[in-house]
Amino acid sequence: MNTYIAFLRGINVSGQKKIKMADLKQSLLKVGLKNVQTYIQSGNIVFDTAVEDIEEIGGLIEKVIHDDFEFDVPVTIKTSQEIREILNTNPFYGNADPKGLYFALLVTPPSQDLAASFQQLEFEHEDFQYTDACVYLHCKKGAGRAKLNNNLIENKLKVTATTRNLNTMRKMVELAAINSTPKS
Repeated sequence: MNTYIAFLRGINVSGQKKIKMADLKQSLLKVGLKNVQTYIQSGNIVFDTAVEDIEEIGGLIEKVIHDDFEFDVPVTIKTSQEIREILNTNPFYGNADPKGLYFALLVTPPSQDLAASFQQLEFEHEDFQYTDACVYLHCKKGAGRAKLNNNLIENKLKVTATTRNLNTMRKMVELAAINSTPKS
């Protein structure tokens, strides 16, 4: 079994695409995912599966949500190792208030042309660093006031992304570690 982390994009935001995490957990267990744990209502899931193809896993979760809850939701799948690497290589650690640190997780890398153009952008009170897996955000005035938000990132890079704060990223790694601990 492998442990994965799924991040759902745009659920339970402003009354849109409402999914109770307990109901989602039951739906995911019914299709064979194991040790399913959710964290807060924004669609953060840790689970185990023997399936190794990330696209297949993401497709399965998207289908479950479509079939059981009747709407489409983009799903980003990462391993706990990938999330740990993203956290460990954050260029803003030590130089920023942790409350202003966000991570826009990219489902796929954008084209090199779009990435190069994106990296030329500048925003007042916001710093960012781009990698093929993540756009690291330092929102000096808070994410609610940020111009560089998830929608803009998706628009400029032409890829699906979902953004989480530092606390959520850390919690998902912690939950994944619990899942991957051998059960006796």
